[in-house]
Amino acid sequence: MAKKNQFPAQHQEQKPGREYKMSPAPDFEKEDVHCRRLEGKTAIITGGDSGIGRAVAVRFAQEGANVVIAYLEEDTDAEETRKQVQQEGKQCLLIKGDLTEHSLSETIVKKVLEEFGSIDILVNNAAYQEEQTDFLNITPEQWKKTFETNIYAYYYLTHAALPHMKAGDAIINTTSVTAYRGSSHLVDYSSTKGAIVSFTRSLALNLAPKKIRVNAVAPGQIWTPFIPSTFPAEQVKTFGTDVPLGRAGQPEEVAPAFAFLASDDATYITGQVIHPNGGEIVNA
Repeated sequence: MAKKNQFPAQHQEQKPGREYKMSPAPDFEKEDVHCRRLEGKTAIITGGDSGIGRAVAVRFAQEGANVVIAYLEEDTDAEETRKQVQQEGKQCLLIKGDLTEHSLSETIVKKVLEEFGSIDILVNNAAYQEEQTDFLNITPEQWKKTFETNIYAYYYLTHAALPHMKAGDAIINTTSVTAYRGSSHLVDYSSTKGAIVSFTRSLALNLAPKKIRVNAVAPGQIWTPFIPSTFPAEQVKTFGTDVPLGRAGQPEEVAPAFAFLASDDATYITGQVIHPNGGEIVNA
């Protein structure tokens, strides 16, 4: 069935937002999944409490994987994600904490190995953004927080998990369409997303001899808690209408890209980026 924008004006003061407060709630689950391409595997997903992270967690569970969710503080959303994963018959471990703290990555890896014995898939997805239409309004504190959340944390967890990963395993990083076309009002965020693209390509080359694949997904305008927590209420009403397909995407439309890259269907793909963005041409 064709999707369309149905976003009433809304805004949330808390960042990165709460999914349970959104209207309508994002779609995170497709009903026609029958493959079990990730059976017996364990996946870590940062920012997996809501939005794209939740959709990836549920899709991975449908594909047979147990899931570990690392999240900041959104307890209600995280519990809902765990519920949805468990309904698919898989286990879901929640780990709460600030990924900008290096020690948390070591804690996550230790808990995952104790609970499941392996780390087969790592999805670096957690992010932070704050809109500033005037570049001079980006404070050093904001710049630092954006970089520490969006790229430092990717390094921390990858560095901690990698010694426990093996040939055939997969790392998937969430970048953004803004890494390719830029964003005048999200300069710091877009800059980190560009860094993630280079991180993905370089790490893929570094790990190719070990046969560990590293890829990325660059979503466009997707209906997640980021949107009502970042933009003014009236702007939310038209979110996504300027892309060629004329609407924002749903998290469930992005999750299959992650499932594909995590699976053996993508054994000859590394250092690449998939672009679920509603038709924006990025030429990269």
